[in-house]
Amino acid sequence: MKAANAANQMLGMIKRSFTFHEKDVILGLYKTLVRPKLEYCIQSWRPHFRKDINLLESVQRRATRLIDTIRDFSYEKRLQILGLTTLETRRLRGDLIEVFKNFKGYDNFRS
Repeated sequence: MKAANAANQMLGMIKRSFTFHEKDVILGLYKTLVRPKLEYCIQSWRPHFRKDINLLESVQRRATRLIDTIRDFSYEKRLQILGLTTLETRRLRGDLIEVFKNFKGYDNFRS
């Protein structure tokens, strides 16, 4: 999948460029450079197969493992420490927000 490949390439660049993997630095770089690649136009090409969902989630797993102090924790614990949610939960939240906006008429979409 193109989005996962691009995000993994960006993570590789971050890993090679920074020797000190502090929580705030890696989290900021992930949110700024990697996550947008995973979420760009996600409502239009949303993955439905479990293997595609897991592929996207594996990028976030890899990003959370870059942080030295929490590398050995479980994925769920790392997300909790960093204040993140799974990408699947973020997609669901985005879909619910779009439905709410359509229902309440907060956007210009009318059919």
